[in-house]
Order: sequence, then C-alpha cells, then structure tokens
Amino acid sequence: MKGFTSRKAPYLFIAPAIILLSVFSLLPIFVALFISFTDMDLAGLADYSNLSFIGIKNYINVLSDPVFLKAIFNTLFYVVIGVPLVILTSLSVALLINLGKAKVFKVFRVVFYLPSVTNVVAVAVVWAYLYNPAFGLFNYILESMNLSAIPWLTEPTVAKISLILMALWRAVGLNMIIFIAALQGIPRSYYEAAELDGANTWQQITKITLPMLRFAIFFVSITTMIGWLQFFEEPFIMTKGGPLDGTMSAALFIYKNGFQLSNFGYAAAGSFVLFIAVIAVTLVQYKVQNKESDY
Repeated sequence: MKGFTSRKAPYLFIAPAIILLSVFSLLPIFVALFISFTDMDLAGLADYSNLSFIGIKNYINVLSDPVFLKAIFNTLFYVVIGVPLVILTSLSVALLINLGKAKVFKVFRVVFYLPSVTNVVAVAVVWAYLYNPAFGLFNYILESMNLSAIPWLTEPTVAKISLILMALWRAVGLNMIIFIAALQGIPRSYYEAAELDGANTWQQITKITLPMLRFAIFFVSITTMIGWLQFFEEPFIMTKGGPLDGTMSAALFIYKNGFQLSNFGYAAAGSFVLFIAVIAVTLVQYKVQNKESDY
C-alpha cells in the first residue's frame, strides 16, 4: 500500500492541472475543430437543429477570401519585421545593462520592463494620441523641425510599421529580463580567460556571450514568433484593421468573423489555419535548433 501511494502520488498532485487543462484548453480545441466543419451562426448556436455539416467548405472559402489572404500577408509582415527587431533590441538592452555596474542601470531595467506589464488598452489609447495626424506629439515634433507630417495610422504600410513600433516598445522588457537572467548564468571565468588571451569586448560577446545564449535566444525566438503570429490587441484597438484592411491581422480577421459577424464556423476554420501555421513555424525552429545543438 505504501509503495502504491508513493508511485501514484505525483499523478495525484498533477491531476487538478490536467483536468483544468483538458476542460478549458483541449476540449475547446476539439469543439472548435468540429465547428469549423459546420455552418454555425447565432441560429445554430441557439438551436443545434439548425446546424449543418458542410465538410471543408469553410476552409476552401477562407483560403480563397481576399481579406483573409491580405490578413495573412499583414501577419507575415509583422513577423518578418517585428520578431528580429524585438530580439535584437531586447538582447542589446540586456547586454548594456549587464555590462553596466552603476546603480543607474538597475533603474533602466525597471524602466524598460514597465511597458510589458502596463495595460495594453491604456497604452494603445495613449499611442493613438501620439500618432494623431492633427495634434499628435510625433507630428508636432516633426513640424517643429520643418519636416513633413507622417500619416502614422492612415496609410497602410506606415500604419503597419507604426503598430510594430508600439508593440516593440511593449515587448522589449520581458525578453530583456530573460536575456539578463541568461547572461548572469555565464561563468565569469570564461571572460577572465578571454581577457588574459587579449580578447576585446566585441570578441568576448561574439565568441562567448552569444554562443552561451543560444538556448535563451531560441526560447525568446519561439515565444516572440508565436506572439506576433497572434498579433491582435494593437490593430484591434488602434486601427480596427484599417485603413483598407492594411493592418488586418489573421487573429483580428478571426475575431471579426466570429464575434462581430457571428460566422462561427468560418472563424473556426480561419483559427485552425492560423493554428497549423503556428505549429509549422514552431517545428521548423525546433528542427533548426536541434541541428545547431548537434553542431
């Protein structure tokens, strides 16, 4: 009996977490998958007798929808521009703070981290005022320097870049903390040996720091990539996907079809296309990381 208890004890401890995960995460995924093969709308939600099974029609329609394809393009734009910017900026800030010995650098750590814990709605509203073409601070500064005002949120490409800048400001803090923790885990003896061999600061960073940070960089890359593939709050609050669907992301497209137009089956199909994209990107990154680890 005692042996039985010791063997089963770990499973008893994790049982509540497994139950919660199954009920609130795994079960909804399977329900959404089922809904994606139906024409569910508000009528079907109220009375399941009005629900019809339509096979892969939703997937065919969503993959041929020009708005969804534009949303996919916009999402890829966010990923290609945003992810490298977040990683490079976070790593650069972490290196500077880690190298600095003065107490002021501890203040910088707090300053850079605060945006990541600030309410995104409040932040988006403030940035929307900063971007305002008529009385925004950014255009006021440009005009005071005799430069032309920039259509921050009224021109599709510029609007995408504007959203990326705001999201970058919010994302740097958390990733910076991860990099600082990884940097502090590198033994000081490595740098002392490099200094004895005459290595300068840049050589120490490229030959010691970056190789030792490869797993932290991999983790940040995975989480950042997944986050940008699900880019939602900034375009939803600041542009509503406009102008001309120029800032429409895949997640915002799914939200609008599901919760505004009540096309639940159509939105579920779009969500699974995005889900497959996230899984594919993650697997590719794992494959690349495994090859680098073998090397």
